[in-house]
Amino acid sequence: MEVEWLLVIHGLVTLLVLISFICGQWPIFEGTFIQKIHLFLTFGACDYFRRFVGAVFGQRGSDALFCVEYYCCDRPNPTLQVIYLGIIGASYYFIVESSFKYIPGHYLGEVHRYMSLLAVGGGILLFLLTSFSDPGTVNAVNVSHYLSAYPYDNIIFSEKECPTCKIPKPARSKHCSICDRCVARFDHHCGWMNNCIGEKNTRYFMAFLLWHFLLCLYGAVAIALVLAGRLKELRVIDILTVYYGFEKSFSSLAPHVAVTFKWQEYLSWKRKVNGAKASAAALKESLGELNHEKKHPVSKWKAFFQRSGLEEVEVVMNNIYDKGMLQNVFEIVVPLSTRQSFLQKKSKSG
Repeated sequence: MEVEWLLVIHGLVTLLVLISFICGQWPIFEGTFIQKIHLFLTFGACDYFRRFVGAVFGQRGSDALFCVEYYCCDRPNPTLQVIYLGIIGASYYFIVESSFKYIPGHYLGEVHRYMSLLAVGGGILLFLLTSFSDPGTVNAVNVSHYLSAYPYDNIIFSEKECPTCKIPKPARSKHCSICDRCVARFDHHCGWMNNCIGEKNTRYFMAFLLWHFLLCLYGAVAIALVLAGRLKELRVIDILTVYYGFEKSFSSLAPHVAVTFKWQEYLSWKRKVNGAKASAAALKESLGELNHEKKHPVSKWKAFFQRSGLEEVEVVMNNIYDKGMLQNVFEIVVPLSTRQSFLQKKSKSG
């Protein structure tokens, strides 16, 4: 069962890091360890590493680290692309080595060996499409066509010139300081892709994110079924119900299945929990009067989901770039510059 435990721990750690990184700034997690992990991942780890390098190697080490940081974060480079491919390759190799021996199994058929390869291959294909496709570069040749496709609203976007490229800036475009080019409907520069995300490749980027979400979901379900199949094959449920007398229900069996090979640790943990509950109950009873007098704070969940006061404000200005959800999605899938109307304007002007 060592491999199964390793898979469970790997999945839990991955889930914790993912939730902390994406959701750590949410109000519901304020003051929790989720927020602390988020701060460590986004700022703390890098800051501590800088201090360590400065303390050990002095100013030369700090200068060298700055040069590496400038190359990796402020200039086009394939570092994060290589890291992504390494993560995907190593993870898939680990899954093949640890789990494929149990496929086919009780709940998974032989087809999942090939489906997993297809799923990983699809993610890499979308990664390559996003990385090496034109994000919608605006230059002196096509700027007039982008100006017609993305007109100014004179509210958020007004007529101005890019000080670097010396050409007019179409609405929603931006000059990327890393790639040193103007990009139509600029979203951001993605270091993982070593490319800007703009008008022409946002569709690939969104497909990449959606595909990897589904890939993670598929992997989690498949690993769970592998573990469930192993429990079935080893007859762990039968042993707990027949020989130890536990009820055959999820709530009764789950904690015991999880600690099947860690029984003494489980008993020790259970005693500590019971003792803590007893202490908490006694403390709550002794402070009961104070609890009635104090005003209970608003629940974090309630505060998170309650309507914002900003929702009551009536928006008077018309956003000409908001064409409704379906049209906005269609604009991502089929960019304006690739549509027939745009190409006809281009041919007439040419």
